[in-house]
Amino acid sequence: MIVIAHVSDIHVDLEQRSADRTRAVMRYLEDLPYDLAAVLVTGDIADHATPDEYAVVRELLTSRHPLLVCPGNHDDRAALRKVLLPETTGTRPYAPVNQVLRGEGFVVALCDSSVPGKDEGFLEDETIEWLDGVLAATPREVPVLVGFHHPPVPLHTPYVDEIRQFGEERLAALADRHPHLTAFLAGHAHTAAATTFAGRPLLVAPGVVSSIRLPWERPVTHPHVHFDQPPALAFHVVGEDGRVTTHYRTVTV
Repeated sequence: MIVIAHVSDIHVDLEQRSADRTRAVMRYLEDLPYDLAAVLVTGDIADHATPDEYAVVRELLTSRHPLLVCPGNHDDRAALRKVLLPETTGTRPYAPVNQVLRGEGFVVALCDSSVPGKDEGFLEDETIEWLDGVLAATPREVPVLVGFHHPPVPLHTPYVDEIRQFGEERLAALADRHPHLTAFLAGHAHTAAATTFAGRPLLVAPGVVSSIRLPWERPVTHPHVHFDQPPALAFHVVGEDGRVTTHYRTVTV
């Protein structure tokens, strides 16, 4: 059984609240009696993308489990690389931050859907080509989970749907070419959600720092962002038949 923890939107700033909520989630994962196949953090890692914030993130995102990150619209590629992934900086600090984990019986590819200077998402051609290569190099019997920050479809959350991932037809075409692409994973929406994209499950992790109220949960004048809900995460379980089952959990701070 392959179990992957999925965390998103920790929005670490220099305030105690975001640190406490992120620490509670990571402590929950560390205290599990089971070794996870991976922990994924799908973007909006630092709130203002400052080096000081990423330094706090570096202390918080420590794990005995393999851990991968990708940027969100609140992140800065160069700053994230310098502090969290210094070995990837090279001569192109602003290149897309794409990471792959090849585990026993599965592959996870985290793609950079961030667009420097903008809030909406888009997978650059470089990232599409990289992902195509990851999929082509993976045997057809091995399930591949593909993650990013921005969902490529609307989720009935107007506050974030306007800045979702665009150019998604290129990703859908790639999925058509690679049937072992098993599921898509995303963050950004600050709400646990499950839908489909390109004939695959699209599984969205809830927010750690806050939750988004859906249109039918609030009056017109009510704020979108809800800070009183507990932090939460998703567990994606990949069965021997390649089927993905997702469980959502809240965490006590």
